[in-house]
Amino acid sequence: MSQSKSAGLPALSVTELGAGPLFPMLHPGGTDSRALTAIAGCFTDRYQVLLPDRRGHGRTPDSPGPMTFEAMADDTITLLEQRGAGASPLLGYSDGAVVALVVALMRPDLVSHLVFVSGVYSLDGWPPQTLDAEVPQFMEDAYAEVSPDGREHFAVVVEKARRLHTLGPTLTLEQLGTIALPVLVIVGDDDDMSLEHILSLYRALPAGELAVVPHASHGVLVEKPELCATLITEFLRPGKPATFAPVRRAEIR
Repeated sequence: MSQSKSAGLPALSVTELGAGPLFPMLHPGGTDSRALTAIAGCFTDRYQVLLPDRRGHGRTPDSPGPMTFEAMADDTITLLEQRGAGASPLLGYSDGAVVALVVALMRPDLVSHLVFVSGVYSLDGWPPQTLDAEVPQFMEDAYAEVSPDGREHFAVVVEKARRLHTLGPTLTLEQLGTIALPVLVIVGDDDDMSLEHILSLYRALPAGELAVVPHASHGVLVEKPELCATLITEFLRPGKPATFAPVRRAEIR
């Protein structure tokens, strides 16, 4: 485990697994990088998987002021710049998917492929339960296990997260249309956000690919890690041939 420090901000706790080219993965909100253990383990034979805990999550302390997706994207960019490895695949899950999407927009030179799992691009994509649901006790217990801020600070983080979800993301379809790099959108068929929102995201991406995982919920990467790993591996495979009867991709080509 290592730390990556942005100017004026607490050091990010980063778990590193495996060896090879970098493959950073960004965890969901309300939890930490341990939520990605199953999917990360599917890639440690080929990649050095970086699992940072975002500010206020896991082993990374909270920082003063509100949480924003842009600030967390800045933290990720700083981490990638410090590694100096050039463009690498980047996976984001739920809130982490939003952060990864902002990174791809801000610094496409640092991202070769984006894996966007169970996230949204605009405020209307959040389901009502994102703002209204009670936080499960297991999330507080998991936070207390590792957070340097202690159990009593969990309520502060929860309130910051609620505020975060009322303010962003606010990306537009036009902005999504500027993302030229390949993007794999993964969602469970019974996920929190609507498939209509996910489809609008996918259709706006010039080099988008879509995977709707059957019999899966918002916990898709935990429920179906091997299947998702197969989809991601195929997505990252170099030199993929053209499909036999392209329609949407025929226009791109």
